[in-house]
Amino acid sequence: MLFSHAPTGLRALLVIDDLTLGPAAGGVRTRAYPSFDHALEDCAELARAMTLKCSLAGLAAGGAKLVVIDHPGLDRQRAFVRLGELVDELGGLFRTAGDLGTTAADLAAMATTCRFVHLDEAGLASAVARGVLRCIEVCAEIRGVALTGLRVGVQGVGVIGEAVALTLAQAGARLVVADIDRERATGVARAVDAEVVDPRALLTAPVDVLAPCAVGGVIGRAEARALRAWAVCGAANNLLREASAARDLAERGVLLVPDPVASAGAVIHGISASVMGLPDPTALIDALGTTAREILQESRSTGEPTPSIAERRARLRIEQARAHRGRSVR
Repeated sequence: MLFSHAPTGLRALLVIDDLTLGPAAGGVRTRAYPSFDHALEDCAELARAMTLKCSLAGLAAGGAKLVVIDHPGLDRQRAFVRLGELVDELGGLFRTAGDLGTTAADLAAMATTCRFVHLDEAGLASAVARGVLRCIEVCAEIRGVALTGLRVGVQGVGVIGEAVALTLAQAGARLVVADIDRERATGVARAVDAEVVDPRALLTAPVDVLAPCAVGGVIGRAEARALRAWAVCGAANNLLREASAARDLAERGVLLVPDPVASAGAVIHGISASVMGLPDPTALIDALGTTAREILQESRSTGEPTPSIAERRARLRIEQARAHRGRSVR
């Protein structure tokens, strides 16, 4: 769907990828794109990832993504009010929250005209951080080392990355942090007693675990071959720039927790309450560690890259739901 509103400069794309398991869930990403085609490609890939994420997390929800195209003529406050009206007209078919580039003020404006916007930014960030922690704990367990003293590189310390850094520090990890906003990185580093490095340099820094927590596409084949970390597990969506990089990591023995598993805490936090009526999402978030363990162990025994295993598991649940629905209709 293309949403546009000339008076506010709004141009937005909504891709609903799958509704088999329930209403579609996905954040609002606000970003300048080099072309409309680039925006559409990003939106579609992110929506697909959300489908996998919701399925793997055991949620009664499908995947979607809403992308707002940022540009100098965008009247953000009025544009997000109008966007809220357009999303609300879908009647709950699409449930949303924040994502990269979308501010709390943007979401608040959207929520004035939309019933289906999740505004608990701190709760969402905390949920993501807990999920990442559980998955990194599993990586340490498989490696046969303790989490305490583990050196973790957190790339991107926005709201989500900061929560990940704080949670890992509290669990005893030693951190190296990076962000394009050096001042923000320095502030987070002070809070967690971390070293600050350049975001690109972090990809080859001497860390045990690399935790990408900002934009996706940061690991291609070149980076996969140059990483010094023995595990990759973070909150970024679609963190692989090339699918073949997963095999390069596997061949090097690098543990890769698929991002639809590692980053699922936020959508669990939102959907478990608003759609599934669960008062506490903790059990579902903690179960991400179990899912990560099963996928990593299968990858080690078969040699199949973890993203392929994760997608197969996610698709199987969706196919089973469709088959069950078909039998019910007949």
